[in-house]
Amino acid sequence: MDMIENIQSFIRPELLVLVPVLLILGAILKRAQAVPDKFIPAILGLAGILIAGLSVFANSPLATAGDWLTAVLTAFVQGVLCAGAAVYVNQIYKQKNKSE
Repeated sequence: MDMIENIQSFIRPELLVLVPVLLILGAILKRAQAVPDKFIPAILGLAGILIAGLSVFANSPLATAGDWLTAVLTAFVQGVLCAGAAVYVNQIYKQKNKSE
């Protein structure tokens, strides 16, 4: 199983678009030099959770407490996975272009 298939097996299809969005956000933060590099993955994680949360809450029936808890957990996990995939893809790109 290659990396793309692996990512697709864990991240909801409607949230896969979040991976390139977070890659772009990370590149913007890096270029702006407004944030130390060590904080960029954490910021991407929080942004991923928030954006995934918007999608999950907009598309979930929230009738019971269980529905709410499921939506919160899903948003958290999907946001972290999307941010992790974005950071992973960025690192693969960097390492591929690195000469040793």
